[in-house]
Amino acid sequence: MKYLLGVFILLSSVLVAKEVSKEELAKQNLEEAMKKEQKYAKEQKFYMMENYDFSGAEVNPESVKKLKEIEVDDLDMDSVYD
Repeated sequence: MKYLLGVFILLSSVLVAKEVSKEELAKQNLEEAMKKEQKYAKEQKFYMMENYDFSGAEVNPESVKKLKEIEVDDLDMDSVYD
């Protein structure tokens, strides 16, 4: 009877320990998911086009007309793939 009581106490403590570890694991997973979500939100803010002013990168069509056309002598690319 003493052995049976000892085994019961041992098994119950193992089950309680597993339950606690499941709760800890759930908390850790939740924290990791929250960190990933914060990182994702930060990246999305970076990639939003509305946050940037691209007016400095616009090309003036008049200046493009002034560019000289480059003449190409040979466009044979066969030697590149050999």
